[in-house]
Amino acid sequence: MLIRLLDIIFAFFGLVVGLPVLLILTLIGLFDTGSPIFRQQRVGRHKKPFTLVKFRTMRPDTAHVASHLASSSAITPFGGFLRKTKLDELPQLWNVLWGDMSLVGPRPCLFNQQELIDEREQRGVLNARPGITGLAQVNDIDMSTPVLLAQTDAQMLQSLTLANYFKYILMTVAGKGSGDRVKKD
Repeated sequence: MLIRLLDIIFAFFGLVVGLPVLLILTLIGLFDTGSPIFRQQRVGRHKKPFTLVKFRTMRPDTAHVASHLASSSAITPFGGFLRKTKLDELPQLWNVLWGDMSLVGPRPCLFNQQELIDEREQRGVLNARPGITGLAQVNDIDMSTPVLLAQTDAQMLQSLTLANYFKYILMTVAGKGSGDRVKKD
């Protein structure tokens, strides 16, 4: 309950304080791809679908697959900047505010990532709200290794304290973790 309250407070203030940055990135993204906001159905808590919102980093005609299956040539130059700085994740503060996500939790996957869904289901990971960041993300573990990711997610959830909540957020803000890998062309 405390973590949900912190999520709401931080997401609200993050959106208010970050509004100028969000507007500037949206405008630049409009010139970059013509469609700066990316929406995609993801697996939420208890396997319920929700619409994840983030800044578009790939060309609009890119297939909707996990990042590690997408081609690096699909990433626009501005998209590369957004990914490197993790600014592409900022709109997910809306998902946190709406209650679909938490700031800290397992990254939400696509419904076609059945191996990861199965692994997470076995470990009870899908009982938690998905998050923007977490233990796997700050340790460069992404969806290309579903078993390791599910194990790490379960470990994080079992040991998630208030101190760890802040630790993962601060590590992410400080640049720890490289984000989802993308196939090199």
